[in-house]
Amino acid sequence: MKLYYLPGACSLSPHIVAVEAGIALELEKVDLKNKVTADGRDYLTINPKGYVPALELDGGEILTEGPAIVQYLADQNPTSGLAPSLGSLDRYRVQEMLAYINSELHKTFSPLFNPATSAAIREERIAHLYRRYAPIEKRLSNHEFLIGDHFTVADAYLFTVTAWSDRLKVDLAQFPSVLAFQKRVAMRPAVQTALREEGLLH
Repeated sequence: MKLYYLPGACSLSPHIVAVEAGIALELEKVDLKNKVTADGRDYLTINPKGYVPALELDGGEILTEGPAIVQYLADQNPTSGLAPSLGSLDRYRVQEMLAYINSELHKTFSPLFNPATSAAIREERIAHLYRRYAPIEKRLSNHEFLIGDHFTVADAYLFTVTAWSDRLKVDLAQFPSVLAFQKRVAMRPAVQTALREEGLLH
């Protein structure tokens, strides 16, 4: 399988999941500004949506959208525990968190990457982020990870998105449990491997 990625982007989440699951991925870096892959192909012919991640399966099919990709990867190695078993409440708790991170955190961070975003909109989006981090802070104050005490695909996604806060100057000091979670996850061997492979850790 091949993962189309941009270092540190949301594609880091499936990269982490693949390493955690022991799945070997070929990595293909994408220039999102010009929509070109590292080997010179038009990325829009691979993923017409024009963003990462995209996962090329061994049969040639393309799977897009991070929450779907991480669940697919986790299910390739059920013994990893990265996605709870089908039919269990915890599996739907993971899906609940993936949806929340995707719609309430990921999409709120997005305009902060745009230098044209006004100061007023930036301030409003950061305030919105703070409201959305509050329930996550409460959850992590009682548990090591989002779904109890076992690392899942939802944790990989939360770690990836929350890591953007430093770059975007979003102060999360009021969320000590979230910051402790970030440090804890960053030290996982699989996370260290993924960061190193993307050139984010030396």
